[in-house]
Amino acid sequence: MTFELSREHEEFRRVVREFAESQIAPHASRWDRDHHFPTDVVQQMGKLGLMGLTAPEEYGGAGADGDFTSLCVAIEEIGRVDQSMGITLEAAVGLGINPILSYGDQAQKERWLPDLVSGQALAGFGLTEPGAGSDAGATLTRAELVDGAWVINGAKQFITNSGSDLTSCVTVTARTGVTTDRTGAERAEISAFVVPTDTPGFTAEPAYDKLGWHASDTHPLTLADVHVPEDSMLGERGRGYAQFLATLDDGRIAIGALAVGCIRACLDACLQYAGERQTFGVPIGRKQGVAFQIADLEVMLRASRLLVYSAAATKDAMRESGGPTARELKQTAAVAKLYATESAVSATRIATQVFGGYGFMEEYPVARLYRDAKVLEIGEGTSEVQRMLIARGLGLPVE
Repeated sequence: MTFELSREHEEFRRVVREFAESQIAPHASRWDRDHHFPTDVVQQMGKLGLMGLTAPEEYGGAGADGDFTSLCVAIEEIGRVDQSMGITLEAAVGLGINPILSYGDQAQKERWLPDLVSGQALAGFGLTEPGAGSDAGATLTRAELVDGAWVINGAKQFITNSGSDLTSCVTVTARTGVTTDRTGAERAEISAFVVPTDTPGFTAEPAYDKLGWHASDTHPLTLADVHVPEDSMLGERGRGYAQFLATLDDGRIAIGALAVGCIRACLDACLQYAGERQTFGVPIGRKQGVAFQIADLEVMLRASRLLVYSAAATKDAMRESGGPTARELKQTAAVAKLYATESAVSATRIATQVFGGYGFMEEYPVARLYRDAKVLEIGEGTSEVQRMLIARGLGLPVE
């Protein structure tokens, strides 16, 4: 297995970079300032094929010509110019399409995937709740089978792509009963469902006023006596929690790619600024105090990129017989996510320092990057959760 990017990947990078720089970069600051979610750009990403990179041809995807590594390349390049649009793409594919593609039956795939893959629709991923974040097994949302329909009641929190004009459905976890494990202890049976957003009782509450990612769509959700058909269950009954956790393994790699884009943006901005900004009669890039910090950005970028694309290659290799195991993927994804996201937060702090007082001003992109980066250490598994997963992978019985 190799994680060196192919010539095709680099050619694809150039295509996405051209799109990002022409269609997104000129508007990113305004979208951020206005808290505007640009649905037209989301649809353009779909037309470019970015939403279908991991989907089969029968649903309009790239099929054999696509892979998870290509998705990470696209997320990195979009995230380099705008983290909000980067997370929109990441969530649209990794959290929106992936659960339906991986666990849906044929009818569910045929109903939902064509529009999602084309970018004409978006899907949300409803796992987190007000009292169940890192401890997602503490889900309180419930689903009861009544007269051939599931009745769902509960609330979800921090759900990306869940309340836009393009959002067609949200996959949610809910308790469907109680099971007994091998030790005889009772635990909640958690299943997953596909809920159309136009179902009565489903409400996307007003969007959050967030620290960063101002141009992404994020809402709390309320489900009050939401009736969905019995065949709306996604995958096997009682397997919803496990399915959603497996979905997060892929998402963590993709979030790592978003972090790589953030680091690259910081490095590019600092290199340009350090060559232009003059103090004491010379460019600040001649000062070791500045130059050494920028050198650290290069180290963070290279190391993060290697970890992320190694994890992406692991994901792609799992499609081959005798490839890596799910346990290996979980470990490599956690390592990549942890290092890349924490490096991105450090990179934005360094970039802001290099820019000095100007870095504190919203007219410069490093201020936006500084605000956007912090959630990378939180979303799709906090840094603490990643360390726990890594420790367990090493055989340590950490709680």
